[in-house]
Amino acid sequence: MSDISITEAKNRLPALLREVEAGEALRITRRGRTVAVVLGVREYERLVAAAKGRPSLKEAVSTYRQNACFGWELSPEEVDEWRDPSEGRRVL
Repeated sequence: MSDISITEAKNRLPALLREVEAGEALRITRRGRTVAVVLGVREYERLVAAAKGRPSLKEAVSTYRQNACFGWELSPEEVDEWRDPSEGRRVL
């Protein structure tokens, strides 16, 4: 995967799109930090198809908690009671 600045991407867009169509992925950067990734449509569709049917993080954690065996007989509600309900410290 190549890194390219926004300015360079703007100036070379047709050539970069040909590279992407050929299978190359590009990271677009602003001041050295990645702000976007450009993928070819085939790679994008492959990633979308791979993600279909996967549970969300919330669903996966819920399923894990229901099926996990820690050696104790605790319900998810009992585990929730362990958590500190405060908002925590303030971060400036």
